[in-house]
Amino acid sequence: MNKNHKLTRIYVASGELEGLTIKGMLESFGVPAMLRSNAASSIHPFSVNGMGMIEVLVNEKDADYARQLINDRIEDTNNV
Repeated sequence: MNKNHKLTRIYVASGELEGLTIKGMLESFGVPAMLRSNAASSIHPFSVNGMGMIEVLVNEKDADYARQLINDRIEDTNNV
């Protein structure tokens, strides 16, 4: 990620595995992404009262496209 780009939170994952899955999916569509958390995953491997939550961040210019990709995938899994 270029530090000259403004990062935008587009998704909050319930844990590291979900965050990594979303990040990988976005990157497979050419959208660079990064994860941010306030808690160490080794201490909070799951989410309790917000601890362990993982924010998925992308460049502001990619935010709308990234949100659409995530929403499309959520709809696909709900239709299975």
